[in-house]
Amino acid sequence: MYRGGGLRSRFFERKKLGNSTTRHEERIRQLQEVLRERRLAGTLLFYSRDILYFTGTAQPAYFVVMPNDYRLFVRRGYEFARTECGLEAERVIPESSAASVCQQMFPGAGVGEKVGTELDLLTVAQASGVKRALNERELVDISSDILSQRMIKDADEVQSVAKACVAMHAGHLALVEGARAGMSELELAAMIENAHRLAGHEGTFFMRTPDFVMSRGPFASGPNLRRTSGVAYTITGTGLSSAVPAGPSRRIAERGDLLLVDIPTCVEGYHADQSRSYALEVFPERAEDLFARLRAVADHVIARLSCGMNTGELFALAEERAAELGLGEAFLGFDTQARAHFVGHGVGLELNEPPLLMRKGRAVLHAGMVLAIEMHVMEAAGHTIKLEDTVHLTPKGAEILTLSPRELSLAGV
Repeated sequence: MYRGGGLRSRFFERKKLGNSTTRHEERIRQLQEVLRERRLAGTLLFYSRDILYFTGTAQPAYFVVMPNDYRLFVRRGYEFARTECGLEAERVIPESSAASVCQQMFPGAGVGEKVGTELDLLTVAQASGVKRALNERELVDISSDILSQRMIKDADEVQSVAKACVAMHAGHLALVEGARAGMSELELAAMIENAHRLAGHEGTFFMRTPDFVMSRGPFASGPNLRRTSGVAYTITGTGLSSAVPAGPSRRIAERGDLLLVDIPTCVEGYHADQSRSYALEVFPERAEDLFARLRAVADHVIARLSCGMNTGELFALAEERAAELGLGEAFLGFDTQARAHFVGHGVGLELNEPPLLMRKGRAVLHAGMVLAIEMHVMEAAGHTIKLEDTVHLTPKGAEILTLSPRELSLAGV
């Protein structure tokens, strides 16, 4: 996972590409600057999201970037990659062997040289094979540099996130119109997911975490809102079995239940992250007031989001406003685990990206970041409510990209 640090200021300048420079070539050029700064002989990338970012294709491949050269070695799907990627044809080569790639691009012993790769995702067995192929070269991590670069979105990336927000809204409209007491959580979630898919959701989401288990996304109702699984620091739902202990269950939703929908969408490789709370057919007592106070905290944070502030300052704003509104320990609290230590995160090619908007965080916010602002309230023996929006940080402040009403709405009326 991203470990922070090493943020380079040039990543935080909005990119202005000349007519002769493609967006992928510009991204590669910035990565080459990192290689030169870190005195790396090159980098060998294999993770589909990073390869998509730099080349425009997600076909299985190895992407080698050197300070003055680069090549995409396509393991499978070569004809797809040729038509999808934004690289010159001579730089796209069919090759399935990592050892062969290393021998071609890093010949000789290479004593004293270092090669970067995504060590946060590389298995021990894979790393062993690559190290052998690199001879005397040292394999070092470059993931934090790539994630730093990816934090700042260009206009096309923001547009893709906005499209994912449109697909997201379609699912929430389906719930509002189609939900009924007596339906199971699974039926309700499937209704949402079907509408997402018909609106262009690609049917999956990406997390830069090996062995991450989250169903299609969190959905919970009634007492299941309080049963948070250990797989994520959020309201998870309980899932259909212990094999995937998150997402919708077969519990039958009842009139007056609160519902939480936190099912993400992905369009053109980019995600939208939105949570909405609903009341099924009738509002429970005090729920509207509790939601209004939670939204007031979120509004306070979003209104004050600005370039140059750090993530710890943002978390403190949320915590202070929650205390002023009497939310106390219920704000970010859980029944079965410690309070959440963040109020949001970056969103992009992965659902959760840097920066993490965390307590005492030091990462600085910059124009071009796309962030999920998320927070919840779990009252002791009371209600559980959550609100989350995807926002785009501009020099003038935060623009909310998510489209669903930011209210405690009735579903099934």
